[in-house]
Amino acid sequence: MEWRWDWTWEILPRFIDATGKTLMAAGGGYAIAVVLGLVLVLAQRTPYRIVTMCVREVVEFIRSTPLLLQVFFVFYVGPQFGINLSPWTSGLIAIGVHYAAYLSEVYRGGIESVPKGQWEAAKAINMPVTQTYRRIIIPQALPPAISGMGNYLVGIFKDTPMLSVIGVAELMHTANAVGALNYRYLEPYTMVGVIFLAISLPTAFLITQFEKWVRRKMGMK
Repeated sequence: MEWRWDWTWEILPRFIDATGKTLMAAGGGYAIAVVLGLVLVLAQRTPYRIVTMCVREVVEFIRSTPLLLQVFFVFYVGPQFGINLSPWTSGLIAIGVHYAAYLSEVYRGGIESVPKGQWEAAKAINMPVTQTYRRIIIPQALPPAISGMGNYLVGIFKDTPMLSVIGVAELMHTANAVGALNYRYLEPYTMVGVIFLAISLPTAFLITQFEKWVRRKMGMK
């Protein structure tokens, strides 16, 4: 007897649940990356050369190694040093740290696009460095960086299948499980592709519109 797909009661609910978990993994990882990326780029702009060099090397190391390797490292190597993390926590940390290194470069490009006259004006009025960044530099650096930040948001979403190797029940993990029910993988993999496409394209469009809105609000072209 030919096996039939019961999308309504068996397959579809599993994909809906997996989609939610995938979005949570992407959102959580991106939140970590946004904050940590800013910390990394500011740490590279301190007057302490040794700190700048060390952080720079760390960023280059993270960017030069695969995300999959980093996921394995956090989840499997951590316990050898007494750091036992759940698959979800390990996945979020790995994604967050990996993309923080890339976002730090996006931030750096935005900061360096701010005219030097802005820095000189802040120094002329003896404005503290922290206030200079918070009130002058970062607000002007973010609009040029939005496009790159948005691209990495979509990239994080598409990289969440990496977490399936440590047992996180995201979309690809669910597709493998569904395909194993009757050794038919074409349908679940196709479903995963459609879901990724249905989320990535609108997200990219919204990011573009948001960038245009921010530029209009700040009087930028």
